Amino acid sequence: MKYSGIGGQAVIEGIMMKNKQEYATAVRRPDGEIEVKKDRYVSMTEKVKLCALPFVRGVFSFIDSMVLGMRTLSFSASFFEDDEDSEPGGFELWLDKMFGEKVEKILMASVMVFSFAMAIVIFMVLPLLIANVFRRFIASPTVMAILEGCIRIAIFVAYIKLISRMEDIRRTFMYHGAEHKCINCLEHGLTLNVEHVRQSSKQHKRCGTSFLIIVMVISILFFMVIRVDTVWLRIVSRIILIPVIAGVSYEFLRLAGRSDSWIVNLLSKPGMWMQNLTTSEPDDSMIEVAIAAVEAVFDWRNYLRENFPETELPEEPGGTKPGNDGTVVL
Repeated sequence: MKYSGIGGQAVIEGIMMKNKQEYATAVRRPDGEIEVKKDRYVSMTEKVKLCALPFVRGVFSFIDSMVLGMRTLSFSASFFEDDEDSEPGGFELWLDKMFGEKVEKILMASVMVFSFAMAIVIFMVLPLLIANVFRRFIASPTVMAILEGCIRIAIFVAYIKLISRMEDIRRTFMYHGAEHKCINCLEHGLTLNVEHVRQSSKQHKRCGTSFLIIVMVISILFFMVIRVDTVWLRIVSRIILIPVIAGVSYEFLRLAGRSDSWIVNLLSKPGMWMQNLTTSEPDDSMIEVAIAAVEAVFDWRNYLRENFPETELPEEPGGTKPGNDGTVVL
């Protein structure tokens, strides 16, 4: 495996791929065509040197991924909105009057804040409260920390199982698998085509699912050491330590994505196993979308020449047709 530097996210009927400051979102439109929008995003870790420090950059990288995820989700969702003319409601009119052209950014920020707050309540506070019920029977703080961590993982698995029953989420998980397969295809020295991508693994060590599992495991280690007396102080400690735990988890995930050593591969196994819940085998049409997103931001032929010189490369394609506003229609 050779690190490529590209990463991505699954969106509604599509995939976003990012390489350095460039990212492209490829979406399979309702008419069957693939539309690719290319843009630039400068992360906070590049804008501010302090944000790029080890154990600090993880928090800001997570925020960057949320911001970029909301942008690309909004773009992909725009192809599937109801086209019928309808009168805006009173709340929509009020928002438009109050915030004008900034209303979309305000709504996006509000959704991000609400989602983050709910994640803290569901995955940090709720497991603590459930585990606290058993405190009268368990005297060991170490056992309590392990129990809380196991409850946290169980809630996460139940949550993924629940949302995976939705058709749109199932298809998103298939696109998630296509994203991983494309990256694995290249990082293992194969030319980027549907056949090679299909043969590649749908699991990748740099996946966000692995990051969440690492966070949960590392939180167990932290809470074994950090002990407070009251339940309210325990809740506060869980919230305050989120940036610290996220920073440590990000450094391990970053190492895992660049290393192929046996010890790193072994420690990555829990996250790789959990990806079976959030990735599914894609069909060929989804793989085509993933390839389109990669080719918009990544010169994979040059990457293979430099890292896998033994790989026989196909001829350059005839090209694509540029569309409006930085889009490409394939």
